[in-house]
Order: sequence, then structure tokens, then C-alpha cells
Amino acid sequence: MAHQINFNQKTGKNSFMSVKEKAWHGLGQIIDRYPTSSEAIQHAGLDYIVEKRPLFTYDTANHLGEGSDDIMIPEIEVPNFFATVRADTEQVLGVVGNDYEVVQNRDAFSFFDAIVGGGDGILYETAGALGNGERVFITAKLPDYIRVGVKDWIEQYLFLTTTHDGLGSITAAFTPIRIVCNNTLNAAMNNHSGAIKIRHTASATERLKQAHTLMGISRSLSGEMEGLFNQWAKVRITDAEVKKLIQIAMAPNKEVLENLAEGKLDLLSTHYTNIVDNVYEYALGSQTQQMDTTAGTVFGAYNSVTGYFQNVRSFKSEEAKFKSIMDGTAKQRAQTAFNLCRDFAVSGSEALIYN
Repeated sequence: MAHQINFNQKTGKNSFMSVKEKAWHGLGQIIDRYPTSSEAIQHAGLDYIVEKRPLFTYDTANHLGEGSDDIMIPEIEVPNFFATVRADTEQVLGVVGNDYEVVQNRDAFSFFDAIVGGGDGILYETAGALGNGERVFITAKLPDYIRVGVKDWIEQYLFLTTTHDGLGSITAAFTPIRIVCNNTLNAAMNNHSGAIKIRHTASATERLKQAHTLMGISRSLSGEMEGLFNQWAKVRITDAEVKKLIQIAMAPNKEVLENLAEGKLDLLSTHYTNIVDNVYEYALGSQTQQMDTTAGTVFGAYNSVTGYFQNVRSFKSEEAKFKSIMDGTAKQRAQTAFNLCRDFAVSGSEALIYN
């Protein structure tokens, strides 16, 4: 399924937990209070162990003897490679090298515990596993808010994910969520400043060090985001400029941008022009946008793109919506809109170039 939330055949449950509210995909366990990390792991079905086991292949060329139909298949060890195996289900999660060290879910989450233990009031919101359990994640709410204008409040979250398939590091990033319409706002800061990546290691000292580093970056980023969004809320943008921003942000490829630049509007697909019109109508006609003190500003223009995917766009299913907003087309379009708004706030309409 598109949401990729793990379903544990042994327990008959989806490996996902959420505090108080269901996620878009509607799966998993809903609990009524904020859990500790150990409770979050248990509720989300992440309390499994991952083992690093030797890999073998087989020599099928050796027969037991002449005239015999039986085949002797001796094991041949694959040097320097191992399988990561989920111990409770015996599912292979990935193939890793000699230097790879498994970081258990409980140890990855201790990344957050170091911050929580500092009395900063972090609250675990969601946790879950994807695929066969090769990727896990957790989000934690920070105690502060970003305030934009008079009515817009943005919650602050830390997001952590780790993998057991050898394809990724422990990664933690800062992400803001707009409370009013529950949009996921992509911070879209530069990758090197908006996220921390940690190699798979069992070093508790490194985890604690990185956890405190992460907290410092998060606070720095939240202040930076608040300043940035409030700056956007003061920068006026005309309706025509909003339309152009939407055209660029929603363009699926360079060919569309080239046609726009050359005025070849008849070559634009009906599907694309309908999307642009729908986003533009949302930007100008949404009650939220009209009542919001940020209407007619760059911040309002950015929210029109993210709000379109959350509140207007039709998806085949809630799972498809979840995937698009978290790691698909919606996220990509929001990224482009963020970059355009950031540049517009500095350079004005000169930032809106079809290229």
C-alpha cells in the first residue's frame, strides 16, 4: 500500500502509533496521552530486535554421485556481507557490509531521550515502521511555537528516522506544522543545516552529543523560521505575481516553463492549466486566506500551494495523499514554492522567472 506502514502478521496490528488524532492513512494505535519513548516503541510495534547474520550462497554443481538424481548443495559463505534480519518475524531487511553496526530502535530513540531528559518538555507524537520494518520513524513536539502575524501559529517538531537495510543513516530534521489547517509546511532549509545524519553506531556518547547538537540547531532554526515567515508576512505580492508564482511552482517539467516563457500557452496541457487555476482560486478565494492577516503576502502565497494539496486536491485515497505530502509531488511543489517565496522576498518580481 502507498502509505507503506508495516503490518505485523503475528500481532495483526499496523506498526504505527499517534497521540489523540489519526493520521491520514487511518491506521495504527491511537493513544490518549503522550508516551515515553519506550511506550511509543511498544505502542507502535517497534519493540523488535534486528540481527546482523552471515550471508551464504549455494554450489549447485556438485551431485551426490553418478546416476543419482539427488543434488548435494553445500553452503558457500559470502565474505564481508551480512543480512540484517528482523528477529521476531525472520524477515530479511537488507544486506550490509562488514562495518555496518545495527542500531536497535530503542537505541535510536535514545537520541531524543537525551533531550527529553533535559527537561525541555518534548512530547512524542507519532512513531511507526515502514515496509517490513526496515525503516522506522518518530516525531516529537517541541514546547515552543512559531508565530507569524496575528493569527498564524506553527508548531515545531523534530523528526527522526533510521533504517535497518543499510541504505541510510540515523537522520533527524526540524519541521514546522501549521495548526490552523493542519498543513505540513516544508521548512526547506539547506540540507546541511536543516538535518543531522549519524552513522549507525552503538556509541551512546555520540548519540548524546548529537542529540544536544540537534536541539541547538532546532532552536536556531525555529528562530530563523519565525523571522523568515514574519518577513514574508510583511512582503506584499500582487494577484498577477501570485499567479505567476503558482505557474512556476506547479510546473511538472522544464518544457512547461519554456512554453510559459515563450508565451506558447496553447501548448500547455489542460491538466496543468486546471491545476494552476485551482491553486489560484484557492489563493484568492479561500476563507482561511481571506480572513488571515497574511492574505496578499508572500507567506499567504506559500500557504496557497501547501493548502491546495491539503484542502483542495483530490487523491485516489488517503494513503496516496499521505505519500504525496510526505515524500511526493506535494512535497516537491511546496519546496519549489518555498524557494520562490524566499527569493521574491529579497528580489521582488525579478525572482519569478520561467527557467
